[in-house]
Amino acid sequence: MTSMDAAWFQTNVEERMQQLLSDYRHRASRIASSSETLVTSIATLVEGGKRLRALLAWWGWQGAGGAADDPRIIDAGVALELFQAAALIHDDILDRSDTRRGQSSVHKGFEHLHDSNRWVQDGAHFGVSAGILAGDLALGLSEEVFSTTADATAFAAPARDAFHAMRFEVMTGQYLDILAEANIPDDPSVALEQARTVLQYKSAHYSAVWPFELGGILAGADETTLRSYRDFSLPLGMAFQLGDDILGVFGDPERTGKPAGDDLLEGKRTELIAHALTALDRDDAEALNTFLMHPSTSAASVSQIQTLLESSGARATVEAEIERLGNQTRTALDHLGVVPHVKAGLEQLVSGLIGRQN
Repeated sequence: MTSMDAAWFQTNVEERMQQLLSDYRHRASRIASSSETLVTSIATLVEGGKRLRALLAWWGWQGAGGAADDPRIIDAGVALELFQAAALIHDDILDRSDTRRGQSSVHKGFEHLHDSNRWVQDGAHFGVSAGILAGDLALGLSEEVFSTTADATAFAAPARDAFHAMRFEVMTGQYLDILAEANIPDDPSVALEQARTVLQYKSAHYSAVWPFELGGILAGADETTLRSYRDFSLPLGMAFQLGDDILGVFGDPERTGKPAGDDLLEGKRTELIAHALTALDRDDAEALNTFLMHPSTSAASVSQIQTLLESSGARATVEAEIERLGNQTRTALDHLGVVPHVKAGLEQLVSGLIGRQN
């Protein structure tokens, strides 16, 4: 297999995942036909997508000597995509986000289902409750698939440990993210440090570091190899998430599937915001904080806040950091001791992730 076969892998992950979810939907129907919707919500969410985490696991697996068409790495990719689905479902609830990829977020979809059927009691509460359950189900299924896959290798124990560490870091990072919105430090440097911690543990590690490492672990990579994997994947994951933060404020809704300035409307305290608060004068910093805390009643508009983030130099600072991390990623890739087709595949992946528009 060559780097040109990434599309083959993505297709196989998609087909395998939908097959598994179809089986789970059938199991749900045996309990009650009305419960199929819970599984369907997950199946709909995972259709399409970049398959970043699955692809990184695949390249990590091959880099450690695994065969590209081994069904075990396909199932590991499915587990990571189901984990991602769980994180997205819960993240949209935490962020009070109505949309995901241009469609209703899962909890909003359940709210619409409640309202369209004119069921009794509170539709919004029903939507959030069903969304939490769908996210929990996706998380449980990811664990089930990954454990079965790990058991089929000679490295089940370290693979499970790594998967559990990934899950713990994401949950902890999510908590720190909502804490940053509720407990705002007076010192902008503290806010910057908090934002970087959230960036690393909520996003970068599970988007890049753990998937790449899990692929390697399942194929028997030694610690020296795994260290070189981290040297590459950590700056990649950081750059990827910083790019996501830029898109969350300045992205084109036609490309992102989210409203303009969505992260601002959700009050997210990213590095972009921390850099702006460091640079702005007192009045402008207060205007930014007021908007993030109370966007619906703020006198400022989204476009005015976007202008503040531009004029403060915060956007330029973050974009410079993305470029620095991108260069660090490419340097680490040059030193990565993997066969040429794996390196070529990773180079293609890096080019598509850093500086993306959606």
